Order: sequence, then structure tokens, then C-alpha cells
Amino acid sequence: MNVMASRRRVQSNKQSGLSLFLIMVVVGVVIVACSFRSMSLYRQSKELEITQSQLEAQLESEKVRAEELVEKEKYMKTKKFIEDEAKNKLGLVNKDEIVIKPKEKD
Repeated sequence: MNVMASRRRVQSNKQSGLSLFLIMVVVGVVIVACSFRSMSLYRQSKELEITQSQLEAQLESEKVRAEELVEKEKYMKTKKFIEDEAKNKLGLVNKDEIVIKPKEKD
């Protein structure tokens, strides 16, 4: 019986060693996979930070542009704008203004 018990212990030790080795291999594979995923997520995070900063700059630019458009809209509703456009585009003048044009050279 001692021989059989001894064989069982040896066989049990071999199985335990093999089981431990397999568990360590699986844990190692999981650690490597997690490391690669972590690096991938870190890279993606950096790319998203760059995109976010670009979008924030674009948003600020668009806010400034919107303010300029509001100011331009206000100006376009004034009498001064209408007079300026009539003078510049249509060549019109007010009743009390005199237009002096230079002579054309031949």
C-alpha cells in the first residue's frame, strides 16, 4: 500500500505542477492581453484629447464669428448702412451733396 500511496502522491504532485503551470500560462496571457488593451486605450485617449482641443478651438472661433454676424446684422438694419450701400453700389447721393468727379485723361 505504501507503493500505491507513493505513486498517487507522485502522480498528484505531477498533476498539481502541470495545473499550476497551466494556470500561470493563462494568467500570463491575460496580463499580456490586458497590457496591449491598456496601451491601445491610452493611445485612443490621447487622440481624443487632441480632437477635443481642436473642437474647443473651433467652437471658440465660431462663437467669435457668431458675435461678428450679430454686429453686422445690427449694422445692416441701420439707415447708415442703406446710405452707404446706395452710394457705393448704385452711385446715389443725398439731395444736399455735390459729386465731384475727376476728369478722365484721354
